[in-house]
Amino acid sequence: MHSTGVDRRGTRERRRDTLERLEAERDVWVSTAHPERGPHQVPLWFRWDGRAVWMCTGAASVTARNLRTEPRVRLALPDTFDVVLLQGEAECFPGERVPPDAAEGFAAKFGWDPRAEEGSFVYVCVVPKTVRAWRGEPELRGRVIMRDGTWL
Repeated sequence: MHSTGVDRRGTRERRRDTLERLEAERDVWVSTAHPERGPHQVPLWFRWDGRAVWMCTGAASVTARNLRTEPRVRLALPDTFDVVLLQGEAECFPGERVPPDAAEGFAAKFGWDPRAEEGSFVYVCVVPKTVRAWRGEPELRGRVIMRDGTWL
């Protein structure tokens, strides 16, 4: 691996930049797995509420089925140079049981309210336990910026 000419950010700057991206970005890659069927990865819209990532998917989707069996999940923002990876456990909420502020925040961000759809949807909440962030090779060391649910 070679240097990209990027200055190395400290933990504080990485945290600030990560929080800004979580607030501004629209899409996140969601990686789940089933013990018998293996890994599954899809992009979903998401909303960051300052504590957790909220997504929505069809109740019968592979993602929802996997999370019911194995709630551990990895999320990745869609940039291969300015990397942000989050790990945690997902909790699924049917539309009628989702906290109103989460559903309303999601609808406000995207102009789409899954609760108004005919199909059955689940909201997926992930409170990160681990967050890694790095920009190129100079930042590989020190890339963990949250451990055990606590920002470093």
